[in-house]
Amino acid sequence: MVEKSKSTPRSRVRAALRKLWLRSRERGEAIKAAGATCRVCGRKRSVAKGREVTLEVHHEDRIVWDAMIDMVYERLLCSPDRLTVMCTDCHAVLHDVEDGE
Repeated sequence: MVEKSKSTPRSRVRAALRKLWLRSRERGEAIKAAGATCRVCGRKRSVAKGREVTLEVHHEDRIVWDAMIDMVYERLLCSPDRLTVMCTDCHAVLHDVEDGE
């Protein structure tokens, strides 16, 4: 018997967004720009056994996860009655019209 997943759809969206952030070029560039050093205490990142120092990247503009997840559901994972299926060509034409091209 297959065990049912205990995660909710919202938790999967949050996990996917977190994974995207952790692997993002922007996060990596912020760490590189800081010289892999904590801007508060000056400790450098280390993977040395027994002396591990991990770095986190803080957003100056606080991330409100629930609001971000709500937006994902509202705009991307919306109900099927707000979606239209069309071929690639028609979809491109529609976006060209919407973009004023």
